[in-house]
Amino acid sequence: MTTQSNLAVALRRPVPPMGGFSLTVLRLEVRRLLRNRLTMFFAIVVPVIFFLSFRSSAYVHQRIGRGNETAFELISIALFGAVFATATGGVMVSIERALGWSRQLRVTPITPAAYIAIKMLTSLVIAAGAVGAVYLVGLAINQVLMPTAVWIITGICVLIGSLLFSAFGLFIGYLLPSENVTGILSLVIMFCSAAGGLFIPAGSFPHTYMVVAEFTPLYGLNELVHYPLVGGAFAWLWVLNCVIWFGLFVLGAAWKFRRDTDRV
Repeated sequence: MTTQSNLAVALRRPVPPMGGFSLTVLRLEVRRLLRNRLTMFFAIVVPVIFFLSFRSSAYVHQRIGRGNETAFELISIALFGAVFATATGGVMVSIERALGWSRQLRVTPITPAAYIAIKMLTSLVIAAGAVGAVYLVGLAINQVLMPTAVWIITGICVLIGSLLFSAFGLFIGYLLPSENVTGILSLVIMFCSAAGGLFIPAGSFPHTYMVVAEFTPLYGLNELVHYPLVGGAFAWLWVLNCVIWFGLFVLGAAWKFRRDTDRV
């Protein structure tokens, strides 16, 4: 027993700085993601198609806050594209699990927190592409009216806020098998987008529906990214909504990552 204990201590490697977070691993993850052409198409091209399809010339003349209705739609579609992109980037772990990547991670000293951080930062790259593409098209059509500062602030808010669904994608990727995860992820994101007010402003919902909508993952984020344009009263409930859901998704992803690597 003593010999086994000493051997276990000798084989136990110390946790590296920052839990094993490595810029080299991050760079490799980004390069691998960018080579996935299908993912890049759905993350970047599809949101642009949505924006061009849903916009209406009538929205140009409808004022809202510091801009027009077309600007509101631009931010909504950019958020939808960024959320879908980060969630898709996170859910790719389901394929990695099927290929035995969890077994490889088991022999490394990387911690769940470091691995989740690498995955979330990787997903930001594709989210930046989605947001940038929609915003560039919005500039090109010359129908989006809002101050330059609002363009910049809302773009940054959408990009950073999309990390919420990167953690969600990781959690779902570890929770479900690879053959089911993409379809389920799409359905969940569509439901959260509709319930959170991305397609129809939440303020137009019936009161009973609003009570439910306020507890959905995208409600708070949707209100926050539109606030620089819309203005009005600020509600800390939006921030609380984001913090709680983000914490739940990160904890869930870390828990499933630890259990997944412990099994191999």
